[in-house]
Amino acid sequence: MSATYETIESPNVPIKAWVRDLPIEAQAVQQLKQTAALPIVHKWLAVMPDVHYGLGATVGSVVPTLKAIIPAAVGVDIGCGMIASRTSLRASDLPDNLFAMRCAIEKAVPHGRTVGARDKGAWSTPGKPQDEAWAKLAPRFGCICEKHRKLKNTNNHTHLGTLGTGNHFIEVCLDEADNVWVMLHSGSRGVGNAIGNYFIEKARNEMNRLGMELPNRDLAYLREGTESFDDYVEAVEWAQDFARANRELMMRAVIAALRSLPSLPPFEADLVAVNCHHNYVSREYHYGEHVFVTRKGAVRAGKGELGIIPGSMGARSFIVRGKGNPESFESCSHGAGRLLSRTAARRMFTVKDQIRATEGIECRKDAEVIDEIPMAYKPIEKVMAAQADLVEIVHELRQIVCVKGKS
Repeated sequence: MSATYETIESPNVPIKAWVRDLPIEAQAVQQLKQTAALPIVHKWLAVMPDVHYGLGATVGSVVPTLKAIIPAAVGVDIGCGMIASRTSLRASDLPDNLFAMRCAIEKAVPHGRTVGARDKGAWSTPGKPQDEAWAKLAPRFGCICEKHRKLKNTNNHTHLGTLGTGNHFIEVCLDEADNVWVMLHSGSRGVGNAIGNYFIEKARNEMNRLGMELPNRDLAYLREGTESFDDYVEAVEWAQDFARANRELMMRAVIAALRSLPSLPPFEADLVAVNCHHNYVSREYHYGEHVFVTRKGAVRAGKGELGIIPGSMGARSFIVRGKGNPESFESCSHGAGRLLSRTAARRMFTVKDQIRATEGIECRKDAEVIDEIPMAYKPIEKVMAAQADLVEIVHELRQIVCVKGKS
């Protein structure tokens, strides 16, 4: 298998970056070098083509660690990821005007966020599907809260089956054969955020107590064999399960919403279903060692495993099959990757630019979504070309409806 990565030298371990013909900002390189300097890193860092500077750790990085985990590298949107389902619908089954479809999805799934007594992005009263899913999650969460009471009063049950904000989205897409797909992106919502922040602070306190000098305070880690480490593993694995269940609930709600539309014929769904994390940590075996692999904006791409690499609004997305490349620790990118910060995108582009960039797609076209304009992201075609030795393309999707998790 021929390598297509570039090597960035650093004092401790090298950095292997799949960034051919793609930019990587100096701030991200510096952040990667700081992570690579940690004594707990196993072999090297693997960097995906959608790499860019991030909070806590570099987005698009794969960090294998020995007997330790960096909570800030996992981040606060624990278990964030994608789910996609192919339906039996064809493009010819769809009405010309897709506005009703977008409205049905927006009604079925709480999204965005409003500050005040009633957050539109949460359930005021969760329904039976949410209650049943929460009943499976609640006992473990109760055990976690017995030890860490600050986590009890969080948005948990009321956020289960909701989209969130930022770049979280729900889309209806067509593949290369005009089959209709439903795809969405979200994570562990408020409770995952609380767990992430709580243990990031615990790791910092632990490093301070030990007098450990770090290249960046965000790289504080918890050591295997300590109570805090065991508690974090318990909590982070629970949050990842919450995130997976969250996506499954939303997918079922979207499918039900589409089935309620009189303009669509009866159809089957889940003909191909993929549900994958891209902000998470897992126990794996690489190069002779049992390690903890943190994928911060990266998808596991073990040989034969299906994954999802979405483009930006108005760009293509991909269902992929992993090639199991050991040098990337069996990983691939999680999307296109930002070229511009949200602030920079808002300064550079206008609503007219957004309308032109999303022509033919039923979606919001207003000032609140300018920061998600396609031009704020790297070209997805170059991102896919740069990781040709990591994944093969199974399906190519193009959006026709997009619901954004914006306020």
